[in-house]
Order: sequence, then structure tokens, then C-alpha cells
Amino acid sequence: MQIADIQRLLAEREIDGWLFCDFRRSNPIAYQVLGLRAEIVTRRWYYFIPARGEPRGLVSALEPRVLDTLPGEKRVYRTWQEREALLAALLEGAHRIAVEYSPRNAIPYVSRVDAGTVELLRALGKEVVSSADLVQHTVAIWTAAQLQSHLDASAAIMHEKDRAFAFIADELRAGRAPTDYAVQQRMWEGFRAAGLVADHPPIVATNANASNPHYTPTAETATPIRRGDLVLIDFWAKLDTPDAVYADHTWMAYAGDTVPERFAAIFALVAQARDAAIALVRERMAAGAPLHGYEVDDAARAVIEAAGYGEWFVHRTGHNIGNEVHGDGAHMDNYETHDERLVLRRTCFSIEPGIYLPEFGVRSEVNVYVGADGSVTVTGGPQQAIVPLL
Repeated sequence: MQIADIQRLLAEREIDGWLFCDFRRSNPIAYQVLGLRAEIVTRRWYYFIPARGEPRGLVSALEPRVLDTLPGEKRVYRTWQEREALLAALLEGAHRIAVEYSPRNAIPYVSRVDAGTVELLRALGKEVVSSADLVQHTVAIWTAAQLQSHLDASAAIMHEKDRAFAFIADELRAGRAPTDYAVQQRMWEGFRAAGLVADHPPIVATNANASNPHYTPTAETATPIRRGDLVLIDFWAKLDTPDAVYADHTWMAYAGDTVPERFAAIFALVAQARDAAIALVRERMAAGAPLHGYEVDDAARAVIEAAGYGEWFVHRTGHNIGNEVHGDGAHMDNYETHDERLVLRRTCFSIEPGIYLPEFGVRSEVNVYVGADGSVTVTGGPQQAIVPLL
């Protein structure tokens, strides 16, 4: 994003400037927004974009060139006394300043600036406000190329899911019991062969293990998949290309020919909750009305709570998706946090309600992209019923 675009956002929100602070890469948002590619960063630096006027920076004498790729004057500090005095000068004339801070740490994805820095800014007479909304506009909005990379990644990982289901079925028909770890590793190799990368291999879980939303099979804990088992696969990846974005889906299967009614009924309820959330997004976007992240969570959660399973839905409904699978935009959350950020056009997020009973867990996950015109694209399904593998 260009400096002029950031200054327009600041002026619209009556914020005097955005201060980026970092120590040893503690603030990845700053690097992403500014497009900063500094290689060695061991000292504190500051970069201030005022609502009007030229940006300006403050750097350590040990690393005076760390902000050279950014426009504006750079001042150099040596001692801690110089740093504080020069920071005050850097912010002269500005009162209301945005930083990567979230009141009460409500949105931890944005809370990248430490409490001590916030205390220092307040001691300098500054009003500190959260940059959460600014972050959305600067890092969460996709380009057309990023949308295409998501669609390509979604198609590729869905193909690997189909291959995994077919492998389980073939093994069972042959009288063998493949392990969750073996299925995971086959998918992981498939991702690599397809030119995909991810921060972690897929989740493959059966029965009670599927009730742990972040269950991870390993070689040491590998669990056989047998006839009659319920199978959950959560799989995410992105193209191994610059600035690609993730796709992130979850599908369910049954290691048999007829899905038991208990499994089918719980899945149907989860799918109903998922579809209620999607319907709310479509409705608000079609009307051009505001939509907050917490409202999407409320829509899905209400369905599950009305059916008496609210205590078994133990995570938010969805998360923003970007260069990282859990991005920095608005999350569909009124459970783990109260995310009041608006759902913006040209952003993407997951919708993934679940019910996690002691004996088995069920989740259905799709991704929702809101176009510039308010259109809504759903990838990764939506799955309509548990897939019988035999």
C-alpha cells in the first residue's frame, strides 16, 4: 500500500499518524505493511506516517540503514536518552497515534507493541489507539492475483483430499488398516508434488481424536483407521509463489458404506450452522450493510446452541486468511475474542463450526471470499453430507 493510501485512511479516521515500532522483528505487521526487507535487525526502530506530511524514521546508530528503503528523513539515536528524546521529536505535532495495540489484548493478532512502549507514548502525552482497522485495510485485502492463487490452491488441496479418501478406501478393501499418520504423510507429499507449501501437515483424526480440534498424528502416536471409524481431515496450503495466499478446508468421511444416524445428524447440524453464517454474509453484502466479525460467529453458534450442543462448540467460527493461514484481518469470533472489526470486501475468511463430543468430533470448513462488488465466493465445498468410503 502506498503512503498516500495510508494517509487517506488516517484522515478518514481522524488519527494523526501511524507509528510502527519494532525490536528484533517483534512486529511482523510493520514489515508486511511497509514492505520492509531488512536482513539484520537487532535494535529498536520507529517509523511514523503522519496523516499529512512526509513520513520520518528513527533508527539505532548500530543499524542506521534499516529503514533506507522507506521514504522520509531518518534520525539516529545512540543512547536510551537520545532515543526517547528523538521519539518525542519524531511525533511532534501529533496527538492521536495508532500502533499495533489492542485494548485489553482483545485481538492478540494485532497486539504486537509491548506495554512499555505504550506507557512511553502516553508519558509523551499521546493518545494511543489501535491500528486494527488500519491493518485490515493494508494487509488483509487481496489482489486479483492473490484471489486466483487461493482458487488454485483450493482446487489442488481438494484433489489431495479426494486422493486421501480413495487411499483409505483401497486399504480397507484390501483388509489393511492405514494409520492417520500414513494418510497425513501421503497428503503432505502430495502437497509438495503439487507445488504447495504450508506451515504444518494436515490434521487427520478419527473418532475421539477428532474431538481435539488441533490433534496432530505422529509416527509415535499413529492410530489405525478401521471400518466403522469417523474420519476428519483438516488441510490447508498455498502455492509456493511470492505473495500467494492460503486455502483451508475440513472434510469428513466414514470408513464404511452407510453413515450411522448419530454421525449424520451431528454433521447436518454443523452444516446448518455453517450455512447460516454464509447466508448472513451474503445477505449483508447484497444489501451493502455493515457486517462485524462477531456477528458471523453469532449466526453459526446460535444454530448449535439452539440444538443443545453449545458447550461442545469450543472455538470461534472462523479466521481471516492471507499470506498466513491465520491472517491479520477480521475473525469470525464472539467466543474467544469479541471481534468488532468490519468484514471488508476483497478479504477472505474461514467458516468452520464444529461439535466435539467425548466419543467423536465433527467440523465442516469452507472459505468465504467477499468480492469488490459484494459477491460471495465459497471454496472447499460446502460439504453436504459425510462421505461413505466403502
